Amino acid sequence: MELEQVLHMNSDLGCSSGPNTLTAVSTIFDIIEASCQSLNINTPTFQVFLNDLPGNDFNAVFQSLSSFYEKLKKEKGDKFGPCFITAMPGSFYERLFPDNSIHIVHSSYSLQWLSKSRS
Repeated sequence: MELEQVLHMNSDLGCSSGPNTLTAVSTIFDIIEASCQSLNINTPTFQVFLNDLPGNDFNAVFQSLSSFYEKLKKEKGDKFGPCFITAMPGSFYERLFPDNSIHIVHSSYSLQWLSKSRS
């Protein structure tokens, strides 16, 4: 079995500026890491896109990244693949990414606002 070398995630549609989004990212990492270990394959490099409206205070999230990275290294060690986190401002009602570019999407809040699913 092969896994993409770089796993692109949109975690969390409507991320706001709080720490909950990084908790979700960490949980997703744990699940993927456990799956990779059980399949005896390497954990991929992670590219994580946080999303919220352009007026969101992304700086608050970014200021907590250094402690998040330190915690990851302490818990997972050096064998855990690199992780890159960035922001994608915009409405989740509009296209945020090109086709076939995101492998995992997580939303703990925004689904209640969608009036219909996208096809």
